[in-house]
Amino acid sequence: MKTGLAHVCIESRDLEATEKFYRVLGLERQFEFRNKKNELVGFYLAFGNGTYIEVIKSTKAGGGDGVVRHFAMEVDNVDEAYSELVKAGYDATKKEFAGDHNWMVTCHDPNGIFIELQQYTVESMQRVGGVCEVDYRP
Repeated sequence: MKTGLAHVCIESRDLEATEKFYRVLGLERQFEFRNKKNELVGFYLAFGNGTYIEVIKSTKAGGGDGVVRHFAMEVDNVDEAYSELVKAGYDATKKEFAGDHNWMVTCHDPNGIFIELQQYTVESMQRVGGVCEVDYRP
């Protein structure tokens, strides 16, 4: 029945800044939403594999509280992703090897949403399964 994740929807106070940020990571606008006054109120950004980020204009979004706690994007080269973000003026963490055996860089989009950029390895738990021990208490 399942075939994959279709999209994640995020809210944005600044559609232009949001699109600019995700363009640095290689996403392009697939289509847009306009209201009856022909005002841009959102769009889909394409990963190119049938997966999207839907961005909807909101007056409430931002302030570091993002509507989504976090999401992760798989990248084929985490060093390149880091370099492109920094070159475009965005803050990102240095590359780390995560407990689930991925190389990872993290950042926030202009709406305050936390993003993990993950480069899977042959031992990544997302590929081989297993138990990942974490220091987490809800």
